[in-house]
Amino acid sequence: MDKKPLLDKVALVTGGAQGIGSSIVNRFLEEGASVIIADIDDNEYEKNFKKNTKNLLFIKSNLTLSEDVENVYKIILKKFKKLNILVNNAAILDATPLNKLTMSRFNHVINNNLNSVLSVSLKFINLLKSKEETNKILNISSIMGVRGSKDSIPYSTAKGGVINLTRCLAVDLAKFNINVNAICPGFINTRMALLPDGTGHEYETEMFKDVYLKHERIPLIRTGESNDISGPALFLCSKDSDYITGQMLLVDGGISATF
Repeated sequence: MDKKPLLDKVALVTGGAQGIGSSIVNRFLEEGASVIIADIDDNEYEKNFKKNTKNLLFIKSNLTLSEDVENVYKIILKKFKKLNILVNNAAILDATPLNKLTMSRFNHVINNNLNSVLSVSLKFINLLKSKEETNKILNISSIMGVRGSKDSIPYSTAKGGVINLTRCLAVDLAKFNINVNAICPGFINTRMALLPDGTGHEYETEMFKDVYLKHERIPLIRTGESNDISGPALFLCSKDSDYITGQMLLVDGGISATF
């Protein structure tokens, strides 16, 4: 049997308690990694993971706070003394209409969805540096970072920033054997798809079913699931992608091919 691709690797997944993050965590565990989840939502962690899961550590953290980022760093340094993979997945949803948008709201979303990606990455560069192997940073962006859409100025601006941050970090960190790439998910069936009024998922609306499914704006004619992201994440965090850096992979069922 082939050796598991992440055997003996240590991975930090921010926002890994639920949704896309939890699927990435589970896949990494299956493939041999020790995984640390840094997430503010301990209730979701307790709901989605069994207690005492082997090789899994949860650290409750608000990654917009420098003291929480420092705490995660100290715990990983003390317990593992290394880090091979950093997945910057933590983010908040925003769909603020233009007539209700304030600079306070904009800055809040940017701080959570863009600034925290940089602050966490900067903190862990020294642990990721290696002369013997290629280590990985994977940023979770969005197809909304490569296109404009209604009611999305804060969120799309942040996710677009994550894409170019990925490129810039890739250039700066190549000399340290750190690859930096991004995944841009399309419509994925997670908690972020819940309608603001609590009436269900946006994917259940007649508009979505008509435009995106009936008329095949999504060529694969379905929404994605969290597990559709974990496979590409594994590839970009494994040895198989050692000559790939500074790239964004759109995992969107083909929707980006239609606009």
